[in-house]
Formats: sequence, structure tokens, C-alpha cells
Amino acid sequence: MATPTIGYVSTQELPALPPPDAGRGAVAWLRTNLFATPLNSALTIAVGLLLAWALPPIINWLFFDAIWDGDSREACLVEGAGACWAFVKAKFGQFIYGRYPLDQRWRVDLVFIMLVVGLVPLAMPKVPYKKQNAILMLVVFPFVAYVLLYGGFGLPVVETALWGGLLVTLVVAIVGIVASLPLGILLALGRQSKLPVIKTASVVFIEFWRGVPLITVLFMSSVMLPLFLPPGTNFDKLLRALVGVALFSSAYMAEVIRGGLQAIPKGQYEGAAAVGLGYWQSMRLIILPQALKIVIPGIVNTFIGLFKDTSLVLIIGIFDLLGIVQLNFTDPNWASPVTPATGFVFAAFVFWIFCFGMSRYSLYMERRLETGHKRR
Repeated sequence: MATPTIGYVSTQELPALPPPDAGRGAVAWLRTNLFATPLNSALTIAVGLLLAWALPPIINWLFFDAIWDGDSREACLVEGAGACWAFVKAKFGQFIYGRYPLDQRWRVDLVFIMLVVGLVPLAMPKVPYKKQNAILMLVVFPFVAYVLLYGGFGLPVVETALWGGLLVTLVVAIVGIVASLPLGILLALGRQSKLPVIKTASVVFIEFWRGVPLITVLFMSSVMLPLFLPPGTNFDKLLRALVGVALFSSAYMAEVIRGGLQAIPKGQYEGAAAVGLGYWQSMRLIILPQALKIVIPGIVNTFIGLFKDTSLVLIIGIFDLLGIVQLNFTDPNWASPVTPATGFVFAAFVFWIFCFGMSRYSLYMERRLETGHKRR
């Protein structure tokens, strides 16, 4: 009986397959993101036509028809003139420092330089002595910055009433951010506490500050609080605003962090208890690191909202960047139809730089930490 043969190799040549679609390059990206479907194609074309209609006059107004040099409003009253950047150039010092004395502005510059030099290494991976640098920024830098900005130890005193512009914006934002994160962590842990007193106090605090508008908080701290203090007792207006902003922001931060704590599986808590870790040890070493990684987008979103809310301090007579820009609109030497629009564009651009920078750094941290909860 003949044994049947089984062939494993084809005796006929098969036609060649087309090369695989790499999906790379500009054409592939356009096809995937802008022209994937007929609806996407129609929307892309419509948006392109809208931009082609709107962008040229905007660009002309901002750059080509703009007035870059001048020493008064007359330079910006030319027929057909665009943005009056000469106004921004002339008032740039006030936009940054407010009414801070000219001969003392080097102190503000020094604080800005110290802030950048201290923050850049903290934001970069694989930089040595990070813990020591963090201690310097959290403990030493605030004291040195206060002495430089306010005065003392041989430096002339500059009252906070003279502070303004970007200086005030950064002071309010940085103090609010630095204070709200640890306060928010404590409030979030307190809200999940099994002790009724701590849990109730945390819930009342969080819900009270979340239910009150920031405008009301600032108004109460500036106008109403002095009425309840003993005669002759007074706190600096900027200090009261800083405390109000920090407490207000910490309530929102607490809810963001509580969401991260609730996302941690119960097994993580049980595992920490199984290896003999106490409550604070498990929170510090196991739970909080994971929870904070998960809610990085929410934390940064709260920071961005806080940075933009700094403009509300104008209500109580503190002139931040936006407030000092608006104040200079009333200068008769620069009053013109295009001055307000130019000032608002400048302020919006400065706010956008800081907010966009925080947003991009948030995405970088998500990718670097590989939390599994990053955006796709």
C-alpha cells in the first residue's frame, strides 16, 4: 500500500502582496485626522475656509498694521492703524512691577531669577539633590523672597499697596498653589476618615468654601473681616487675599485628590496593612503616590483655574496684571480706540503662556510616570 505524500511547500508562486501602510508622514496624518470620513472632510474644509477668511485681517492688525514705536496716543491715531504696541512698550514696566519703585525693581528681578533657577531643576528628571532643592524652595525661598520684595535687613520697605502687575499675579498664584495642595491632601484624607469629628469638620469646610464664590471670599476678607476685629487691628490687604485664595482653592483641590483616593483598589489598602504599615505610612508610601499620579490632570486643571482667578483681586483694589492694564487705559496720553484691545491681547497672551506651559508639563508628567490613566 502506497503511503500518501503530504506537501508543506507550495509548488506555485503566489502573487506579491502590496507593501504595508506605514501610516506615517504628513499625508497619512491628514487622512487619518482630518479627512477620515466625508463628515470630517466637510468640517475640515469649512474650518479651513473660516480661518482663511478670519486670519489675514487679524494678522495684519496684530503685526503688519501695528504701531510699534511712539511716545503718545498720537502715534496710534493714524487712520488704518492696527494694534498699538507702543502703548505696551511704554507701560511695560508697570505691567510687570506695578508701582514698585524704579530704583528697587532689581529686587523683583532677583526673586524671579531665583524662582526660575529653583523650579527648573525640580521639573527636570534625573537631576541630583532634588530633595535638598525642594527643601530650599519650600522653606528658604519664601523667607528670602519676602525680605527682598517687602524689605528689611537693610532694604527699604516697599508696601504691598505699591505691588502690582505680573508680580502680584505670580505671588497670588504661587502662594495659592503651594498652600492648596497640602491643605487639599489633608482635607481629602479627613473626608475619608473613620473618625466622625474629623470627617464632619472636613466635609463642612470643603462644602462651605465650594459653595461660596471667590468674589465673595475676597470681598469678605477685605471689607467685612476688619469690622469683626478689635479696634486698631489690621492685616495687610494682600495677605488677606492670599489666605482667602488658598482656603478657597484647597477645597477644590481636596475633591480632586479624593477622586484619586477612591480610584485606588481596596487591595492596596489591605496589602499595606498586611505588611505592617500604619495609617500614615501606608498613605505616604503606598496610597497617596498612586492617587496623586492618577489625578495629575485634575490637579493641574485646578492650578490653571487658580492662576486665571487671580485677576479677581482687582475687586478689592489689588492691581494684578489685568488690573494694571485696565488702569492704564485711563491714561490721557495713551487713550485711543485701539489701546484697550491691544492691552487685553497682551494680558491674554501672558496668561496663555503660563497656562499652556502648565498644561504641557502635565502631559509630560503623565507620559513620564506611565500611570495607565493618561490621555490617549
